[in-house]
Amino acid sequence: MSDTIFGKIIRGEIPSDFLYEDEHCIAINDINPQAPVHVLVIPKRGIPRLVDSGADDKELLGHLMLVAGKVAEQQGVADAFRLIVNNGANAGQTVFHLHLHIIGGRPFAEGRMAG
Repeated sequence: MSDTIFGKIIRGEIPSDFLYEDEHCIAINDINPQAPVHVLVIPKRGIPRLVDSGADDKELLGHLMLVAGKVAEQQGVADAFRLIVNNGANAGQTVFHLHLHIIGGRPFAEGRMAG
């Protein structure tokens, strides 16, 4: 597990309300939401960036996608949400522990990316 803020949250060193948890990942509200619903799905295994994942991470990556759908449904945005993975600092990644952003609850302009 990584020593990032997400690793500390997963280990319970930093308190956080989990919206979802299983043996592979957690979901928490983003502390700087970009929309009414902005949830992070974070694997418990600390992969720094998406490009750092390998073939042995295939099952985990698929699991994160399925969990994102479940959490979007739980949050009432299953009909319209964005799922974003920032890869690297120049793409907006600020915590180097892979995570998915579920963003919804408002309309998005066509052709404009959030997060």
